[in-house]
Amino acid sequence: MNLKKSILLAIAALTAAPVFADIKVGVIASLTGPAAALGAETKKAIAMLPASVGGQKINYILLDDGTDPTSAVKNVRMLISEEKVDAILGPNLISTAVAMADVANAEKTPMISVAPLDVSGDKRGFVFRSEPSADLMVQRLVADMVESGAKTVGFIGFSDSWGELLLKALSKATDGKLKIVASERYGRSDPSVQAQVLKVMAARPDVVFVGASGTPAAMPQITLRERGFKGRIYQSHGVTSKDFLRVGGKAVEGALIPVGPVLVAEQLPESHPSKKNSVAFVKEFEAKNGADSRSTFAGATWDAWLLLQNGIVAAQKGKAKPGTAEFRGAVRDGIEKTSKLVGASGVYTMGAADHAGYDASAIVLIKVENNRWKLVK
Repeated sequence: MNLKKSILLAIAALTAAPVFADIKVGVIASLTGPAAALGAETKKAIAMLPASVGGQKINYILLDDGTDPTSAVKNVRMLISEEKVDAILGPNLISTAVAMADVANAEKTPMISVAPLDVSGDKRGFVFRSEPSADLMVQRLVADMVESGAKTVGFIGFSDSWGELLLKALSKATDGKLKIVASERYGRSDPSVQAQVLKVMAARPDVVFVGASGTPAAMPQITLRERGFKGRIYQSHGVTSKDFLRVGGKAVEGALIPVGPVLVAEQLPESHPSKKNSVAFVKEFEAKNGADSRSTFAGATWDAWLLLQNGIVAAQKGKAKPGTAEFRGAVRDGIEKTSKLVGASGVYTMGAADHAGYDASAIVLIKVENNRWKLVK
């Protein structure tokens, strides 16, 4: 065979070989605005994600929603219509997630929320989440309140969808167990909560639950301590970042918080279902971002990726190509078939009637001690 013929045959072989299109994953996070501390953790986790799955390159497109639902919708529409993404990861807040979910479902593009969006009913279609529900987390707190002997609880939380969700969860969990004697609300960007704290303290609750997230959640606890409140203060799982500890300082010492296992991975008992994977995630994350840089938000983003990866692997077994409605549908179906997936933050089993699939046994109670996270039980 002469050289010219060999070259022609080689070119023909290359031309005939299947060419796999890149898979595109859109990521929307709050990199600026009041929830920037949460978005920063998602960004760190995204930097850890693999460059390919099953031999196909993954392109990640990260956009900032500015902690604004309108911007989030604009971003998700652009990712779907212009970038032709195969899936969406994010966002960090329920308010932005609710707005995005409508678009994801309408455009039939799988979305895995890092915020605990309620994915029941009409929202379920193409929308999943990696975060446990507010109900599960607040139930864990109320159980501790009851065990501690508390009879009454005061609530002070955000005047938005997150605060409302936590208040509803508190009302459900305390029914017949504790009495909510005060309920006050404040804005994420409010400069003071003096008036709200005084009203809560006037009701003389045994304990107080701060229904907020990020650094703005520190303000009620700081004010409560400044005003002399001595009882237990519970925070939501939305506060678990180093910035919360930095802003709160000594005032947030003793705060009790329900979380997934990432923050206290090494402290977990060997029997905890996620200990091995949680420790592995923390080791890799802190190798890239520094000691004690772990966060539940980064862990939830990582688990959202694991769920999406399940969907991608399933879709790759079919004939559909990335960038098509058929591929997006196959990814969605693959995520929904997830069974006993052990992540850094818990164990997930999805189904047609459950697009959250979080096993409550993974939730632990921690407290702030010496400006660090400590496992309570």
